[in-house]
Amino acid sequence: MTADHETVTCLFDFSEALEFDPALAHLMRRGSPARIRLPYGDADAWLITGFDAVRQVTTDLRLSRAGIIGHDYPRMTPEPIVSPESINVMDPPHSSRVRHLASQAFTPQRVEGMRHRITRLADRLLDRMEEHGPPADLVSHLADALPHHTILDLLGVERREWPRIQESVHQLLVVGADNREAAATAKADLTAYFAKLVEQRRDTPGPDLISAMAAARDGEEQLDDKELAVTALMLALSGQDTATCQISNIVYLLLTRPELLRHLRRQPETLADVLHEMLRHIPFRKGVGIPRIALEDLELDGVRVRAGDYVHVSYLTANRDPERFPNPHLIDLDRPSSPHMTFGWGGHRCIAMPLAMAELEVAAGRLLERFPGLRLAVPPEEVRWDTKTIRRFPLELPVTW
Repeated sequence: MTADHETVTCLFDFSEALEFDPALAHLMRRGSPARIRLPYGDADAWLITGFDAVRQVTTDLRLSRAGIIGHDYPRMTPEPIVSPESINVMDPPHSSRVRHLASQAFTPQRVEGMRHRITRLADRLLDRMEEHGPPADLVSHLADALPHHTILDLLGVERREWPRIQESVHQLLVVGADNREAAATAKADLTAYFAKLVEQRRDTPGPDLISAMAAARDGEEQLDDKELAVTALMLALSGQDTATCQISNIVYLLLTRPELLRHLRRQPETLADVLHEMLRHIPFRKGVGIPRIALEDLELDGVRVRAGDYVHVSYLTANRDPERFPNPHLIDLDRPSSPHMTFGWGGHRCIAMPLAMAELEVAAGRLLERFPGLRLAVPPEEVRWDTKTIRRFPLELPVTW
C-alpha cells in the first residue's frame, strides 16, 4: 500500500431510486484510484473508476480473479456469492476455454430461436396482469417473474422447483451479516441441485441450455460436469440479479421521464439503442462486485499497485466517465453508439448478454404495445426501493393503464 493514500470506508448502501451514489461520485472526482474498506473481508482494496483504467484491469493478466479464492477478500456480502469453480473467478486460458464452450449456447442465432419462448412467457404474464386489472404491481407481474421463468425454463428446471430455486438465489444476494448461514445453505443447495440436473441431462439430453452446453465442442474439448453445474448456477444467479432489476428500472425510467416514452412510441424501431443508453445510465447495483488480486507489482492509473493488493473496479463509474460519454449523467437518445460496461468487460463480460437483451426487448416492447396508456399508479416518491441486497430496483411498481 502506498503511504500517501488514506483508506476510505465505503458502505455503498445508497438506495434512493435511481440516483447515482454520492460516495461513488466523490470517488470518481478524485481523479486517481482510492484505497477503500468494504463491509466484509480482511483487507483494503484499490478502487478503479475511469473507463480506460477499468478496461485495463479487466484485460490485464497480471490481475487475477482466481487468486482471490481461499482468501477473505474485500466484498459487499457476508458470504462470497461466487463458487471457487465459477467462470467468474477463472483466469485465462482456463476461463477462455469455458467461456468459449458455454457461450455456444448464447449465439445471436440461438437466442433469436429462444425469442418466441420468451415472448410466450411474457404474454402469459401480461395476460394475468390484464386480468388482475389496474392498479397492478409490475414487479411481481412481469419484472420479477419473466427473467426467473425464462432462465429456469431454458435451463430445463421443472416448474414445481422454481419457487425453491428463486428463494435460494435471493438468499445469496442479501448483504446483512445475519444472513451468512442462510446464504451458505442456499449455495450448497443450489450447487447440489444443478449437479444432479447435469447428471440427468448427460443421460437424457433435451432442448435446454444445459444440454446445449453439454453438447458444445471445440475439437476434443468439452465442459465437465462440475463446470456445467457451476455455469448453470451462475446463469440462474444472473437471471435474478441483472435482468430482473433492469426490467423494473427501465419501466420506472420510462414512466417518470415522459420524453423517453414519447420517443419509443414514435420510433419503436429504436428500442434496442434506447435500452442500451438506459442500461449505461442505470446504477444497477451498489458498490462493486468481485475483486482481482495483483500477481506482481504494476502501475495502474497513476498509482503503484503491489503484488498481493486487491483491485476493485466500478462499472457504474466507468459508465459515467465524461471522457468516454459526454454529459454522462444525461440519458441522451442521440448519443453515438458506444459499448458500455453494464454487462462487464473483457474476460468476464456476461456470456448471456444476448439473452438478457432479448428479455429486456421483449418485456419493454410487449408492455408498451399491449398497454398504450401505461402510467405509474402512485407518485414516484412513493415507490419503495430495495435496501437489503447489493441490487438497485423498486420492490413494487404500481401501474395503471
